[in-house]
Amino acid sequence: MLEASLSQLEKLVSDLVQQNQELQNTNAQLAQELKHARDENDSLQLSLLEQEEKQGATAARIQALVDRATSASAVNA
Repeated sequence: MLEASLSQLEKLVSDLVQQNQELQNTNAQLAQELKHARDENDSLQLSLLEQEEKQGATAARIQALVDRATSASAVNA
């Protein structure tokens, strides 16, 4: 009976070690995916900031053209 319990315990420990290894592998994979997602997020945020700057510059140029057109039409009126 003691031998059977010992064999059962050895199998349970072996199963737990294997499950632990699988969980460590999954954790490492998820950590790598998280790093990739964070890097992509940082890149997208930087791209968004650049686009906002370009949009602001374009809006300023458009406003300057509108102001110029408005003052030119006021002079001609």
